[in-house]
Amino acid sequence: MKGSCLFLCLFSMPCWLNVMLVAGNRIFHFGPCRFSMSVTEIRSGFTAIKANIQARDPIRTLSILSYPHSLHKVKSSERCCITHHLFNFYVDKVFKHCKTEDSHVNRKISSIANSFLSVKRKLGLCHEQNKCLCGQESTEKFNQILANYEGLNVTSAAIKSLGELDILLDWMEKAP
Repeated sequence: MKGSCLFLCLFSMPCWLNVMLVAGNRIFHFGPCRFSMSVTEIRSGFTAIKANIQARDPIRTLSILSYPHSLHKVKSSERCCITHHLFNFYVDKVFKHCKTEDSHVNRKISSIANSFLSVKRKLGLCHEQNKCLCGQESTEKFNQILANYEGLNVTSAAIKSLGELDILLDWMEKAP
């Protein structure tokens, strides 16, 4: 009986992973922290509203996430920390201030925000267990992102940050 239970568990694991991959989920490894996220679902929602959101961005000469070296060359040991901060940032600051008069756009934003909230919780647990260590580099890079955000009015900063969501997703997907 115990052998068949073990066989069932071992057999079901690849099936579960296959279902996750088919559903568009990807498992991210940032240091000792692991979490799954449906990048396909988030990208699909973002693609549907990207042109609309970026057209609302009044300041094209400034970037919040692409400021020289904001996300580039983050040590792998600090990727978890900055990712944790960025998901908190998007949930706590960006999505709260991204409301439009277009209900379709608002629904897409809400869907993306819900996905981010789920990942935020997973990263929060990892952070609470001290698996997600923050060093000077990740702290400085995140502080630069916050300074870029806070240099604009709340609505403009939120719209700009949402319009740069693909920068964050690309960075995450290129993680080693």
